[in-house]
Amino acid sequence: MIEEKIIVANLKCTGCATTITHDLLKINGVKHVDVILEENTVDITYENDLTRKEIIDKLYTLGYPEATEENGLLLQMKSYASCMIGRMNNMSKIED
Repeated sequence: MIEEKIIVANLKCTGCATTITHDLLKINGVKHVDVILEENTVDITYENDLTRKEIIDKLYTLGYPEATEENGLLLQMKSYASCMIGRMNNMSKIED
């Protein structure tokens, strides 16, 4: 097992955290995800056959690039969309 702490951009709220957690856990081999809003980090535990690049690529497609990458307007817009999806998922859990 590999444990990583990845610093990401565009992390704003629990909606963002919900989307990141939900989508990363869909990746075969990901065992645990913890999003720490105050630190702008994603702590992740995954199996050895999965690569860090696969995780970084998934975060990027959600609009949360690694903090060292370029963060243009398109990525910021993607992160807002991911954030809203996460907020809606949080709301549906409350209503259930």
